[in-house]
Amino acid sequence: MNWKENLIDDAEGLRKLIADTRRIAVLGIRSERYADRPAHFVPAYLARAGYEIIPIPVYEPEVKEILGRPVYRNLSDIPGAIDMVDVFRRSDQLAGHLDELLRVRPKSVWLQSGIYDEAFAGMLARAGIKVVQDRCLMVDHRRLV
Repeated sequence: MNWKENLIDDAEGLRKLIADTRRIAVLGIRSERYADRPAHFVPAYLARAGYEIIPIPVYEPEVKEILGRPVYRNLSDIPGAIDMVDVFRRSDQLAGHLDELLRVRPKSVWLQSGIYDEAFAGMLARAGIKVVQDRCLMVDHRRLV
């Protein structure tokens, strides 16, 4: 398979990726204190839509639970397989997560709106991980599911 097929940006590819996802680790999630921010209300929407959300906040070290779920500080600490890592981190901070993503090997990595890094996406795609860049998972879920 051509690794570029792992870079998903068409409606059918997005629809299939979302349909094949049940368990989503949210890297950079924010707590209920930030309910007005996409890094909280997008995962809250996904939880209401029936997805298992695994919170991985980058800030708020004191928070132990988000959306009623225990917080993990690293992807590597999460037991079991991860279908998707939904990323709320600035583009310039993505490289710091690359090694752990390659170790954990989720089925997909979804970079939220405004988050884009061609080299980062290419490395994940070459490793067999599906990648979506610069799209809102909530918007695409509403539109396609």
